[in-house]
Amino acid sequence: MAPTSTRTVIAVVGGGIAGASAAYALVRHPSGPEVLLLEAEGQLGHHTTGRSAAQYIENYGAAAIRPLTRASLDFFQHPPPDLCDGPLLSEQAILTIGGPGQGDAIERLLAAGRALNPDIAELSPADAGRLVPLLRVDRIARAVIEPGSSDIDVAGLLQCFVRGFRAAGGEIATMARVDAASRSGDEWSLDTTAGQRRADIVVNAAGAWGDVVAARAGVAPVGLTPMRRTAFMVASRWDDSCDWPMVANVNLDWYLKPDGPQFLCSPGDETPSEPMDARPEEVDVALAIDRINQATTLDIRSVRSSWAGLRTFVPDRAMVLGPDPDQPTFIWCVGQGGNGIQTAPAAGRLLAQLTLDGDPGPEWGGFDLDPAGLAPGRLR
Repeated sequence: MAPTSTRTVIAVVGGGIAGASAAYALVRHPSGPEVLLLEAEGQLGHHTTGRSAAQYIENYGAAAIRPLTRASLDFFQHPPPDLCDGPLLSEQAILTIGGPGQGDAIERLLAAGRALNPDIAELSPADAGRLVPLLRVDRIARAVIEPGSSDIDVAGLLQCFVRGFRAAGGEIATMARVDAASRSGDEWSLDTTAGQRRADIVVNAAGAWGDVVAARAGVAPVGLTPMRRTAFMVASRWDDSCDWPMVANVNLDWYLKPDGPQFLCSPGDETPSEPMDARPEEVDVALAIDRINQATTLDIRSVRSSWAGLRTFVPDRAMVLGPDPDQPTFIWCVGQGGNGIQTAPAAGRLLAQLTLDGDPGPEWGGFDLDPAGLAPGRLR
């Protein structure tokens, strides 16, 4: 009879950026666990990850999340060369503008931003207009430029994690939706659409479906709310627009981002939704067009393509990472909101440490990380 393996078996539920980064970090942990990545769709990153226009912005997200953003920068700047085909970051500053009556919001942005990035600076409306010529300068009261921000190659990042996971012996099962999970003794039994699987530990990285997966496992929810975000592409009339910064209103009720010969545009909407394969609503596209046309000379008349994705939050808008307080072999990795891409390298590493070591590693000492601000127990 063959000897029974003593390696820890971990099932990661969800193949978006959260699940892929967690699986990558777990399978590379020194304890050498067996890791299975389960994805309900036919491909990884089908929902939010595949529809994200991600930006690395140090000055973004809840305070508890920002250490993860900073701790991810080294991976983005120096990705494993055997796993990535090219750079993961392309420098792209962010220009934030405020109209009449939005001066206080600009002041708060400056104060918070300078605490992390001393290069953040205020520009005159005229200078903002020279930097991004499509802006209506007469509609700008104050403007702020944030250098050091970068566009993230989302597909390249996901591919990097998947390649590294497979190279380390990880197993991926697509079309494997988890319909039920039960704990018996020291083992989980998972009923999936691809058959039954067993694991010692379950990592819930199911995004908008995180509370659904928890309910199927008999675990109390953490209060996730999926929010729909709409985006669309329009043509650029400027030959050099690909070199411009991303532009956002200080209230984030619209933004546009140069993308080659096009602009990616959004109303910055956050519409509560059930977990679903999100689709754009015409009214949200129309609202963004109206706001952008008022603030710029882009004069949008038609869109080339449009889509929507779900960004999922808990009430304090910090993500949820770590063992469930009532069922410690059920690990939460959800609630990334709009920060999941830029925090993925560090969030995956932290989750692996919390899962297999019980505590963060010593490298977090320089990042002011507070694991309690991310722990699922704070939400019960």
